[in-house]
Amino acid sequence: MAERSSLLPLNEHPIERGLRVVLGLGLLSLLVIGPVPGWGLAGLIGIVPIATGLLGSCPLYTLFGFSTCPVKSGAGGAKADTGEQAEHG
Repeated sequence: MAERSSLLPLNEHPIERGLRVVLGLGLLSLLVIGPVPGWGLAGLIGIVPIATGLLGSCPLYTLFGFSTCPVKSGAGGAKADTGEQAEHG
């Protein structure tokens, strides 16, 4: 599997990604059914959460070193038992 770029690391939780896409679609809907005239162009802001949700990477999270992505445990994450035991005596 290809490794993610350090420029766009995966730093969003899957639920957050879905919420960003839904929020972005809601904002984009202002272009069509804007409640107040002039708000339609503000709906273009919806492109940002859609893009970050689809990419799974938020540039601001990267800038501040923040991540909501769950930590994946590697196969070698647990300490191996060496079989050595302390002698009592």
